[in-house]
Amino acid sequence: MNAMSSNDSLARLAAIIESRKPANGGDPQASYVARLLHKGPDAFLKKIGEEATETVMAAKDADNGGDRQKLVGEVADLWFHSMIALAHYGLSPADVIAELERREGTSGIEEKALRKALLREGEQT
Repeated sequence: MNAMSSNDSLARLAAIIESRKPANGGDPQASYVARLLHKGPDAFLKKIGEEATETVMAAKDADNGGDRQKLVGEVADLWFHSMIALAHYGLSPADVIAELERREGTSGIEEKALRKALLREGEQT
């Protein structure tokens, strides 16, 4: 799958999630997304935590010769629930992609050092 169709897939999923918001008519009785959003951040943040843990466990299993497709499924679940959080906070996958593009070409070590420096600078003001 190329980057364009991947971005399109994420945008389509984000649009579906947006349409399922209770404020947009999503029915918590009929939609899992609407139910999570209706319950509020604690509900979808708990799911993100669960999915992150399941992703780690699937990765460890894959590292030991386990089913790599299970890892893909768990990452998909993690991304999906993260997209629900993004929608709740008025953000989209495009915002995450823009941040990743901003970081492109920057060493992870440099990026982390920059964030620490900015944090220290913010604490001093």
